[in-house]
Amino acid sequence: MAAQTSSSAIGRDDVNLASKEKLTIEKLPDKVLLQIFSYLSHREICRLARVCRRWRQIAYDTRLWKNVSLRPEVSGLHVGSLESLLSLIAVRFGPTLRYIELPIELITHTVLHELSGKCPNLTHMLLDFSTAMQLHDFSEMQAFPTKLRYMCICLSEVIFMEGFMRKIYNFINGLEVLHLIGTYEKCEEEEEEIYEVINVHKLKSATPNLRVINLYGINFIDDSHIDAFSSNCIQLECLAVNFCNKVTGSTLKTLIQRSKRLTCLLMNGTSLKSEFVMQADWDKCALQELDITATDLSTECLVDLLTRLQNLRFLAAGQINGFNDTVLKQWMESGNVRSVIALDLDSSDNITDDALSKFLTRHGQQLYACCLSGMPHITDQLWMSILSVLTNAKILVMGTSEKLGVNIHVDQLMDTIASSCANLERLELRWDPDNLRFSDKSQKAIDLLRVKCLKLRCMVLSDGRYYETVKANFERADRVTVVRTTTCCRVSPYHLLSNYNDLIFN
Repeated sequence: MAAQTSSSAIGRDDVNLASKEKLTIEKLPDKVLLQIFSYLSHREICRLARVCRRWRQIAYDTRLWKNVSLRPEVSGLHVGSLESLLSLIAVRFGPTLRYIELPIELITHTVLHELSGKCPNLTHMLLDFSTAMQLHDFSEMQAFPTKLRYMCICLSEVIFMEGFMRKIYNFINGLEVLHLIGTYEKCEEEEEEIYEVINVHKLKSATPNLRVINLYGINFIDDSHIDAFSSNCIQLECLAVNFCNKVTGSTLKTLIQRSKRLTCLLMNGTSLKSEFVMQADWDKCALQELDITATDLSTECLVDLLTRLQNLRFLAAGQINGFNDTVLKQWMESGNVRSVIALDLDSSDNITDDALSKFLTRHGQQLYACCLSGMPHITDQLWMSILSVLTNAKILVMGTSEKLGVNIHVDQLMDTIASSCANLERLELRWDPDNLRFSDKSQKAIDLLRVKCLKLRCMVLSDGRYYETVKANFERADRVTVVRTTTCCRVSPYHLLSNYNDLIFN
């Protein structure tokens, strides 16, 4: 009897084993495969389409092609001819397409006609003219997508685009988010001649419903263009003119008076003048988020500005010589720090560690982002003393790439971060690898950080031995995308901006 029972048990095990061996990915239903494919890039999906007929059918399901980039340098997808693209629009994209990026060679009136007719739910579009040496002929263009809410145009250095823009003005009055991306990174110190390649004054008349305007690194943008947008866009919530170095702030007073809904103003790398900034009615505006990084504002101007802004929640004011202990002290005394949740004082060398310690001891608990990088006198000693207060921090940036005369005891720092900042999502240590002192016990400190800070999705380190140690530790725990180098990644408090998702481009 026992032998019989044993024999039947073995038989059942053989059957179970056989059935398990037959379970392959081919047994999964189409809807499960579709869900798996949705986590892959379009380039990978195209590779999978070659496996078999069934996978090809799933790979070309229009639900996988809602957001498409056809810029090879971004997505790896290259469309060889206009005929191929027209076929894709009709067969693969269709009514499910929501977002598309087109390089200059694919921006023709025929393609735009097809997108208008075959993709009625297209709401987001990026047109990349940045490498253009000449435009296609748009004289016959009679149609353009009409439901666009987001449009990003990457401008060329020298190609005048008014002919193209004139054709689309009647179709884009529903735009809520506009990005005009310039050629800031290509500019030389002395330009022979600056071309206004797009007519902003006409563009603003065609887009009265804009909520978010991002003019990034455009060498011809000045205060008159800010004035133009503020005169027509009554819904304006966010204005970004980062790296538009002709902006001096002469129309800030008018902007504040007109744009009652303006809550975010980003002016990093502009040529703001203190006298213009002080003329604006900051105490009567609704501004909550401000970036004045790398401007030449005076101490007097900064005190005047910060003591009048009553609802400020985000401040980026790094690389300003005028930002010193006096500014911090008077800002605290005004009581206007009570709402601040993000503070970026990168490379503010004129603030002492004592003033920062007092400020953070008093207000650190309310901060979600604290960025004190680029200051050689701010070492791990200050961070060790204030981390216990930064209990709500989601973003921390510390250290400098300069060689220091002291060593940073990184193991102790990791222990303290892990113990104090359980909500941490992004961390960057910019210290030079030669200044990081760690030991054989480093793995224990890294383990503690990884286990305690479960929300950590990005940790950036300078390339070196310590980076390799941390990266290997996280990879062994199957968290392969967390640890990155400063060569290709930087942590920013911009993630906390109210309009962050609308401000993303490229």
